[in-house]
Amino acid sequence: MDMDSERITSEPPNITNCTESPADTLQVVRFTDGMAVVVFILCLLTLLTALINGAVILAICTTKKLHLPANYLICSLAITDFLVALLVMPISILYITMETWSLGQVVCEMWLSIDMTCCTCSILHLCVIALDRYWAITKAIEYARKRSARRIGIMVGIVWIISIFISIPPLFWRQRSSTDGLQQCIIEHDHLGYTIYSTLGAFYIPMIVILILYYRIYNAAKTLYQKRGSSRHLSSRSMGSQNSMDHCRVSHTFCVSDLSNSDPTLASEKLNTSIRVPSFETDVDGQDEKNQICTTRERKAARILGLILGAFIVCWLPFFLKELLVGLQVLQPSQHLSDLLTWLGYINSLINPLLYTSFNDDFKLAFKKLLRRKEHA
Repeated sequence: MDMDSERITSEPPNITNCTESPADTLQVVRFTDGMAVVVFILCLLTLLTALINGAVILAICTTKKLHLPANYLICSLAITDFLVALLVMPISILYITMETWSLGQVVCEMWLSIDMTCCTCSILHLCVIALDRYWAITKAIEYARKRSARRIGIMVGIVWIISIFISIPPLFWRQRSSTDGLQQCIIEHDHLGYTIYSTLGAFYIPMIVILILYYRIYNAAKTLYQKRGSSRHLSSRSMGSQNSMDHCRVSHTFCVSDLSNSDPTLASEKLNTSIRVPSFETDVDGQDEKNQICTTRERKAARILGLILGAFIVCWLPFFLKELLVGLQVLQPSQHLSDLLTWLGYINSLINPLLYTSFNDDFKLAFKKLLRRKEHA
């Protein structure tokens, strides 16, 4: 699994094919107008990815209101995507521009390993965030007690360990060149077992988990909406007050645990408030208004789910589908197609901070404060 441009040559595939240059001559790079446009776009994407993820990290670190376990995963994801923009994307731009590898064997090995580790870690973060939100909605009160910075730290540590174990194996069989005259730094697919192992672990299994979890979250929203409609007829009866209260608790948990934040602690606090003040017994109209607000939030949550899943699948599915087909020797894509699919995956690191923070009012306020500080400075 390679997280950057893959050059398909006529030589037999090898996990890292570093071809030695025939002579120590300087290669002239023809910098055409088309190449200039491509480089400009790639540099702009890299800069935006670094700036936006950096803003998310600063917002969480400098805003006390965001110091919640729910946001620690968002911060960890932003750090991972920031590393992609800082350590992976610039070298990829240089490689695409020069059309040859000129940084040596050591840098090649480091770049490929960091590339695979960071991109895999970014994808696995999305899987863990989905799992965290599923628990926050289906087991709000119980999970609020268990959720802590230590627990989130363990989850992040497991994500990095899995990512490293997926990226390490090629280091044991990559060919080592005895000279420094390298022209290519790529990952080939002569180890079919590793190709299947890496693509399954880095994408296909996380994708299935994410789809299942978000489907269950959506199902919970749909079920709560249906139950809410039937509970309105019983809301004014004192005999059914306990049942209505139980339903209100679950329903309110879903509404408060907004998918853009997913903080069950806030949910449990507001649940206790609703339990102490059972307004639905005395004010049916007020309850109906709350139900409408809740329904609106559920629809908003469904839209967010669609955007998250859509962006993730559109960005990474083409790349990993290509990786698997190349490993099975069914497809041999051109250099430009490989570069395009690779950068389509990189763009996910730009989209992630936008999707996971732009729908949250606390993050919006934090970003505004950062902009004001910058203006004053």
